[in-house]
Parts: sequence; C-alpha cells; structure tokens
Amino acid sequence: MNTIFQRALGILLTGSILVAACTKIEQLPFYEKGSAITLSSSTSQVTATAADTAKSVLGLSWTNPKYGADSNTFKYVISIDSSGRNFSREVTRTVIGNRSFSLLGKELNAILLNYGFALGTAYDLDIKVASSYGNNNERYESNVVKVKVTPYNDPGVLTTQNTSVSTSLANASQPSNAFTWIPPFNGFSGTITYTLQYDSAGKNFASLKEIPIGNNILTRTLTQGEMNETALAEGVAGGTTGRIEYRIRAVTAQGATSISNSVAVTIQTYIPILRFYMPGNYQGATGNGNNWDPGTAPEFIRDLRPGATNNLYYMYIYLPAGAEFKFTQGRSWDINYGGTGGNLSTGGANFSVATSGVYRISIDRTGMKYDIREGRMGFVGGATGADWIPGNTFPNFAMGHPAPNLFVGLTTFTTGGWKLIDNNGWNNSDLTVTNTRSYGSNGGSGSPLLINDNNMPDITTAGRYRVIWDGRNPDQLRYEISPGTEMRLVGDGISGVNAWDPGASPQMTWLGNGRWSITVSLLANKDIKFLAGNAWGAFDYEDASGGSQAVGVARKIRWEGGNNFKTPATGGTYTIVLDENNQTVTFN
Repeated sequence: MNTIFQRALGILLTGSILVAACTKIEQLPFYEKGSAITLSSSTSQVTATAADTAKSVLGLSWTNPKYGADSNTFKYVISIDSSGRNFSREVTRTVIGNRSFSLLGKELNAILLNYGFALGTAYDLDIKVASSYGNNNERYESNVVKVKVTPYNDPGVLTTQNTSVSTSLANASQPSNAFTWIPPFNGFSGTITYTLQYDSAGKNFASLKEIPIGNNILTRTLTQGEMNETALAEGVAGGTTGRIEYRIRAVTAQGATSISNSVAVTIQTYIPILRFYMPGNYQGATGNGNNWDPGTAPEFIRDLRPGATNNLYYMYIYLPAGAEFKFTQGRSWDINYGGTGGNLSTGGANFSVATSGVYRISIDRTGMKYDIREGRMGFVGGATGADWIPGNTFPNFAMGHPAPNLFVGLTTFTTGGWKLIDNNGWNNSDLTVTNTRSYGSNGGSGSPLLINDNNMPDITTAGRYRVIWDGRNPDQLRYEISPGTEMRLVGDGISGVNAWDPGASPQMTWLGNGRWSITVSLLANKDIKFLAGNAWGAFDYEDASGGSQAVGVARKIRWEGGNNFKTPATGGTYTIVLDENNQTVTFN
C-alpha cells in the first residue's frame, strides 16, 4: 500500500513541475531571427568642395531587418574602407534605431585624408552595414555599396598682426610680427606639419623660401631680425623698403598638402651683420666640431673698420696637413664659397693646406678674394725687444696660439709704446685680404682692440708681462695684460707648505717662451692651482682637462675660472711644467 501511494505522489509531482515549466517558457519574450538588410546610397559619386564642409554629402539608408522587438533598439554599424582591402582598415559609425545616416563634407574628407588619399584624385570606397539586436545578437551584414569619392582642399586661413613693420639692427632680437592661422581640413584630427613660405610680392611664390614651424602649431612670431632676413633673402636691399608675401603650407601625416591664402607685409630693412664659418674635414680632429658641419664650424672674425664691415673676414686657426675646407655664409650650405688662385667662387673647389700649422685665413666677400698664409701674432714697438721693426718680431717675440682666434705670450717690456702685429711688415692702409693687421687699444686690460689704429697704452713700469689677444668673440676683439714676473704653486697638495697660502707657496722658475717649471713633493689626490702673484686676486690658472690626474701627459689649462688641478693619484716628487703659450701643464 505504501509503494502504490509513493508512486502516485511522484506522478503528481512530476506533472506539477511540467505544468510549471510550461508556464515559465510561455512567459519568456520571443526574438525573431530577422532578415538581412539591403543598403543603398544617395549617390554613387561625391565630389565635394570646401563649401560643403558643413553639408551632408553622402546619405545612406537600409531596409528593416524585422527583428521581433522595438525597432528603436536595433543596432546598426556602418563600415567604410577603401575598395579592395576587404574592410581591413575600416572606419565605423554606430546608429541606434534609425535606418539612415549621412556624412558631412568635413567628416567624409577627414576619412579620406586619414587614408592618405591625394587631394583632387577620385577613389572608390566600399560601404556596408551590419544590423543586430541591441545586445549584438542576430547580426547580419548588408550588401556592399561602392561610392567614388574625391578628397578636397580645405585650406587654412592666415592672418598677419601687422601689414607694415620697421626693423633695426639694435632691435633685431625684439618681436616684430605675429602670423596666426586657422588649421586646414576642418574635421581632421591628425598631425599637420606647417611651414611659413615667403616671396617678393607679385612673384606668385615662384622663388619662395621657407621657415619650418612644426607640428600642430598655429602661430609664429618673427623677430625684427627674422623679418629683415626674409626681405633681404628676396632681394630687398638693406636700408630700403620692400613688400613680402607670406603663406602657410600644411601637410598631413599622410601627405595631403594644402596652401593657405597669402598676406603681404611692407618691411623697412636694415643692413644686417653677415657671418661666415669654415666647415671642413679638419673639424673633428682639431676639436672644432663635426667634420663638414657649418653648424659647429669656427666663425670668422668680422672686420668692423669703416668700409670693411660685411666685406672682410678673417681667422687664426691651426690646421693639420691635408686639411680641406670651404666658407659658408651662415650655418648652412645654402651660400658657400670655394676657389683657387686667390679668387673666391660660389660653390667652388675646396680649399686645402699641404702642411700642418697655424694659418691666417682671410675673405673679401664683395671683391671675391681670399688669402691663406701663416697665422701668427707678436710684440712690436719701442717698449719691446723688436722695437718698431715688424721684421724683428718673429720668431723671437711671437706669442703662442692655444686655440682658434686666441694668442697668449709673455715678453719683457721696457717703458714706452707697443702694439701686437700678425705680419713682418706694416700695413699699407688698404682694405684687402693680404693686408697686415696690427692691433692697439684706447683702454687698459680687458678693453677692445683697434685694427691698424692707435698704439696700446704705454708701458709705464718695465718688466715681464703676460698679454692675451682674444678674438674668440668675433663681435668684439679684446686684450688682457698682467704682470708676468712670477708664478706660484698654491693649494693643499704640496708637502710641507701651508695650504692655500699664496705668500708661503713656492715660486716656479721662468724658462722663457712662455714656460715655467718647478720640482716639488706632492701629496696624492689633492688640489692645486697656479697663481701669478703672492696674494689672491692675481692672475691664475685652473684646470680645463676635466679633472685628469695623468702623469707625463699635457693637461689643458684655463684662466676664465674653473676647478682646481688634481695632484697625481700617487704622492711623490714631481717636476711640473706650465706652458702658457700652449696653455698646458704637464706633471712628470
């Protein structure tokens, strides 16, 4: 009896579950699978212009997929790609509910530009639509519609802060004129590289020149010097007025190029300072920059005498045997000179020297002449051993040449007048590349030098003096003079000597020709320096070798301030030779 009851109860429970299950299934929503859609386009060809930037240029519509739900929830994904790529680089747009979509001119153009399409050239696009429920179920793809499209030029708009400017050499670094522009290709969000182009007004940019701006930069302010250069580069003579036109060249990362409108600026120019440099194969080996690199090449000294400004240039430089070089106006190869037989020629043959040595190299830019001869500097005058006879100056009263456009020398003076001179004969007052240059000054140590003019200030107290001829600043030659009667070794690295006590420090022995010597016991890894007097404030030398402790190797020295010299890593007795002419010191 119990078994029959249990079986009956099981059948009842099973029936109840089945009834309940049937009820729940009927309560679930039913989703129709729908059907594939058909896409159509409003046109088979789009040739838009900049005027269509904000207009609808391509309309797309498709049939109802007839899913079993509210059509406002249907999802459509539009795919666009260049024909033949099977949508491998597709651009997509998603639409919910609507069965149509349109692209504005700027939107379609941005798509084409990102594909790298050239402006004005027709290309085929493939377009399709994928439909689905909002949860991406029951996804179907439409047919592919082909549309021929042509990207258009949508140029930027350039404006100028001023339509007329005046420039001057004194204010060359001051801001002069700002150019600003609205970017081209409205709707395009990629990288655009800009270049400011300019040319003489009316030439339609037939002989344009360019100023690089950079990526995604929408303004550039030019200084008075830069505005002046744009005018001079287009043939406007210094000290006159000319009209220059400017425009912006824009290039997308994919290569589409657009040119803006042009704006004109009238420029009152000035006569600029032209600068010349000497790139060559000698640069790397002599510490003068990178070989054949105008950007790091030594600069010529500008002769600022009346009639010589922007015409005559020169330098004193060491060159190794076989060195080849050229001259450039500015730090680029745009304007460069070579030549033979003393005659300059634009883009001409390389210059060269057969033997190593110090050379004086001179340029006459307007006369198109050059001169290469031995480079030297020496003492001449009644207060010197050479007297007023330049032929007596070399070699006995010559100065050392430690660096380009730099001479250092010590000599014994009596009282009276003197000068520095770079040749063994006086100048003949002309302005030529072969002319001797003698140097004087109207002031004391640290003052500017004058070329072929006054003498140096008279020596009033006889004795040995140190003189520095310094042309490292090509805009201002100057000289320094200080007593050269003694040289002391000071510091905390001298055994048995008070640390940093000039008065108690040992004196070096004068050897002549700019050289001093001392044999002394040194402590290891300590500091020393050289002082030309018995008290602080006298002329002194510091280290220019980067902290070298090398023995038997000449270390570079400097007098413009710097770190102390390091004594050798091993203490002991050393002979130190200080060579002021060559600006070195050696520990042996």
